[in-house]
Amino acid sequence: MSSSSLTVQGLAKRYGEFVALAPTSLDVPAGEFLTLLGPSGSGKTTLLSLIAGLASPDEGAVRIGGADVTYRPPYERDLGMVFQNYALFPHMTIEDNIAFPLKMRKVGTAEAKARAAEALEMVRLPHVAKRFPRELSGGQQQRIALARCLVYRPSIILMDEPLGALDKKLREQMQLEIKRIHRELATTIIYVTHDQEEAMTMSDRICLMNAGQIEQLGAPGDLYFRPRTVFVADFLGESNLLPARVTAATGDTLDITLAGDAGTAQAIASGAVLAAGAQVTVMVRPQNVVVRSAVEGSGKLKGKLADVMVTGSLTKLYLDALAPGLPQLVAAYPTRSLSDEHRIGDLLELDWQAADAVAIADAKGH
Repeated sequence: MSSSSLTVQGLAKRYGEFVALAPTSLDVPAGEFLTLLGPSGSGKTTLLSLIAGLASPDEGAVRIGGADVTYRPPYERDLGMVFQNYALFPHMTIEDNIAFPLKMRKVGTAEAKARAAEALEMVRLPHVAKRFPRELSGGQQQRIALARCLVYRPSIILMDEPLGALDKKLREQMQLEIKRIHRELATTIIYVTHDQEEAMTMSDRICLMNAGQIEQLGAPGDLYFRPRTVFVADFLGESNLLPARVTAATGDTLDITLAGDAGTAQAIASGAVLAAGAQVTVMVRPQNVVVRSAVEGSGKLKGKLADVMVTGSLTKLYLDALAPGLPQLVAAYPTRSLSDEHRIGDLLELDWQAADAVAIADAKGH
């Protein structure tokens, strides 16, 4: 299956006064798995609809494989689409459902049957060809919807919350299946989800959207470990977000004092150049927090243990900071058999390595 690059230039969509998508530009290389991630109303589905030709932009352009397709209908864009709703024909066998797009393209019966069988092999369901949709589970029906999309070999596949109707275990199985198929076919996939873990697991890059525009675009690790804004730090995974002030800067490494003189630490500047006196938000992931019994006068962040939660593989500690103006703190570590080493009410001290903390410039520009 060939794949094509996708270029979006200044694409925008408004509904009256509401800006569904501010002017947005994006380049997706051929063969990439790009996820559009964000909360409801962030613009991700609007962007996908404009790429698909299901809506017309107010301005901007869409190019696929170098060709301008901005105002072409969906069927002239060489795209495949997979939705949360499987949209299988209930009166047709699975084999006929998959072959239907080929029939619409005037492909001969023998070739259509061969390609439908090939698509069923690809999704590992060759034995269900003669069954009807009602005889399959939700996970199997979603695989058939994927096979129906793959059978006519589109150069770009668009997926809009395709796993939203599945339970957690089935979702994880389908995530692996989609990743495997992407590796085998090297086709370009644009995938929409609001599930952060799904985006982290599956993507080559994540395009995180907020309020109709791109908040940050990059590899999953870039967004997770080096967020450029507080929104990105807060949206993607669990984090401690601590107001602080820069006291000294040596290159990207900053000395900081936490709000309320709660303690001193170090962090790495993310994106902007920061100097002494800058107001920042410091992000530290729970798994990067080191917890010890509090030492008087150590100059480290201190808190009182409020709750302990064992989630299975992880044990999470929730602490109320002693200093005013700080949020509840959370630390996490792999669950051990002796996980009761800390007790509710214990006074603890939190620390971290500079490389594990990110200082994000205050949005007000201090």
